This record gives sequence, structure tokens and C-alpha cells, in this order.
Amino acid sequence: MASKSNLSVVIDLGTSKIAALAGKKTEEGKIEILGMAQVPSKGIKRGLVFNVDDVATAVTRVVNEIENQVGEEVRSVNISYAGQHLKTLSYRGYRYTSEDGIVTRFDLNELYNEAKNLKIEQDYKIVHVIPQSYVVDGEISELNPVGITGRKLEANYKLVVVPEAQLVNIQRVFDKAGLQVGEIILSPLAISEAVLTDDEKEVGAIVLDMGAGTTKFAIYHDNVLVHTAVVPFGGNVVTNDIKEGCSILVKWAEQLKIKYGQALGDFADEQKVVTIPGYNGWEPKEISFKSLAFIIQARLEEIIDSVYAQMEKSGIEQQVGTGIVLAGGASNMNNMISLVKFRTGMDARKAFSVIHPANKRKELQGQEYLTALGLLKLSAENTPVFQEKEKVKKVKEKPKREGNGSAWKKVFQGVLDYIDDDNDDLAMN
Repeated sequence: MASKSNLSVVIDLGTSKIAALAGKKTEEGKIEILGMAQVPSKGIKRGLVFNVDDVATAVTRVVNEIENQVGEEVRSVNISYAGQHLKTLSYRGYRYTSEDGIVTRFDLNELYNEAKNLKIEQDYKIVHVIPQSYVVDGEISELNPVGITGRKLEANYKLVVVPEAQLVNIQRVFDKAGLQVGEIILSPLAISEAVLTDDEKEVGAIVLDMGAGTTKFAIYHDNVLVHTAVVPFGGNVVTNDIKEGCSILVKWAEQLKIKYGQALGDFADEQKVVTIPGYNGWEPKEISFKSLAFIIQARLEEIIDSVYAQMEKSGIEQQVGTGIVLAGGASNMNNMISLVKFRTGMDARKAFSVIHPANKRKELQGQEYLTALGLLKLSAENTPVFQEKEKVKKVKEKPKREGNGSAWKKVFQGVLDYIDDDNDDLAMN
């Protein structure tokens, strides 16, 4: 077995599954996968933890599988998630440089700490302080202005804030699982690392990740994350519509969606039907492929339109030179790419990994591990930043394991928009 020094373990907390990867960066610069596992998720709804015990049990299961594969105890993990009720605040700070009149790392740290310690609304916590631009003596500078001569340094930040209760619940989960949380990052940022090339980020591209509980997207332009948002509904609402529209059980609705569903009703074969078996004395039921497709299409259009409205709100969609990269389980559905093209007027392709690990490439070809793979890349690269982010506050509960979580080593340039959850009728209860 390869040496496990500098082993990184990451966990993607999803509504329908929890996926984990363990790996390290090789001397050749590639990622070597030493462990991979996923288990059904329970206790997470719309990306948020609502049952700590259930999620902790699932996390323990997936970590145990990783430990069996790597042959050592896992103590610390980096995690990704995408819940609702996210907000951003804009903040602009300035300071004068030293007597030498040169921007130093100390100047950047001082401005960063000032933004990080800003008092915000009650019950919310700053999770990311994201540099947007720097200005030196009135001239816009690069995102790393250290060494530039000037007297006055101004910094523009986006502060990503979330309800503190969300972070406390996540910490409780991992305390119960006996694990230390290294860093928490939003899943749209992680998956973008796995599915976008540097060229696509430069020309402009959108990653659209439709999960079971939420739909996330991130927009890149000029190699910078310029906009990202989380819509609090996803594939589960499609399943719920099939259940209601066909008057069948949820388990059958999910099977119909996966096995026979397609995104455009006009292209479905109206001569084909699928039979739902009878139970408890009820007669079997026949459902046409065409009826099923129109039910699916109606809800998918609503989700895509909601996402596109947020893209338009960002004011950047016209600068996207390539198009939309579609990820998540919905990307496997017949005619899904065509539907996205039709509703947005943009080009689109299915997501695939642009990361080429040293091993296990075939196992990572599907959609299940893309977010975890992007997260592992960021963790394994250990890219230094000028300031470590503040860790999640620990709850007063003794962990079963101890370990030092690795500091997150990436600064993202972006903005996260808040979408109020006023669409309860769209979500499964």
C-alpha cells in the first residue's frame, strides 16, 4: 500500500447520499485515491441537518468504510454542504501602508481580520471572507497586491454568512461521530474544481448541480468565481410530483424517474407504458411514458427557470462564453441537456471529471463523487493563503477521537446570493 502521509479525507454531505474520499497528492502532482465510500443519507433535508443522530450514524458508517480501506484511523475531515438561508454582505475597508509606502502581507491580514470580525446580524456567522478587489491609491490592483507601492490600500470583500444553528448542528454531528472538522466549504465551489477546466473558467462557464434536496450553481468568468447560489429544491420534488400525479408510493415514483423518466414529454413514446404492481387488494396501474415525461418536464422547467432567474440577477450570464455544465443525478436523464438548452438559450454539456487521479479513474466516472473529488483536490493541494479562516465553534461535547484538522488552503473569489425559502409547496415534506 502507498504511504499515507499527508492523507486527506473529505466528506460530501448530501440530502440523498453521503460520499467520502481519502487520498493524497503524489510526487508527480496527481491525486492518488486511497479510499472511497458512500452510504444513503438520513437526517438531512434540503441540504440541512435536522436529525443529528441519524446523520452522525451515516457519517460513522462511511468513515468506517474509509478506515477499512486505508488501514488507519481517520481523525479529521474536510466537508462540503449546501444548505439554504445563505446570505452575503458587502464590506469595504481601507488602511494606510507603512512608511515605506509598499503594500505588505501585514496590511492584507489586518484588513482581512477587520472584515472577519465585523459584527453582523444576530444568529448569523461569517463562514467565508472573499476578496473581490483591491485598490491602491485609487488604482484597481490584482487580488494579491503585496509589493505594490502606494499609500492607501482599499479592499472589497463579500462576507458569506449562514445561520449559526446550521454550523452548530454540523459540528454536533461530527462530535458524535468522533471526528474533528477541518474546514467546511460550499459544495458548488467544490464540484466546480472537479468539472471545470481552467480554460472554461477563463472564458466563462456555469456549473449547475441538481441534487436531491437542493439545486446549486456557480458562475465563473476570467478565472474568478463571480456568483453562486443555492435553490432549496431539487430531484426530490420531481419524485413527489410523480407520486402525486400517478397516485403511487414514493419508492415506485423514484424508480419510475430513474429507470423510465425523461425531461421532454414531446419526445416520449406514447405507446409505451410501465405497470405498477397492485398491493393490498388494489389493481395494478399502467402509466404511459409520455404522461410520466410531462410530469417530470413541468417540475424541471420550474427549477431551471428559478435558477436562470438567479443567473440573470447576477448580471453576468451574458459573459459566459462556454455555457452550462450540468451535474447531479438529473444530468443522466434522457433529453435533460436539451431541456436546459431550451429553457436558458445557452449551450450545455454533461459534467465529467477534469481531474485525472493516478488510480480508480473508472470508479470515479459517475456523478456520485464529483463534489468529493473537487473537495479532495483542494484539500490535497494545500495551497497557502494569506489568512486562515476561523473554525466552526465547538459544542461542549467530548469527542471520541482527537486530531488536528487541516486549515483550508484556498481563497475563492465569488459572491453567494440568498434565496428565501418561501416555496414550501415545491418541496417534499
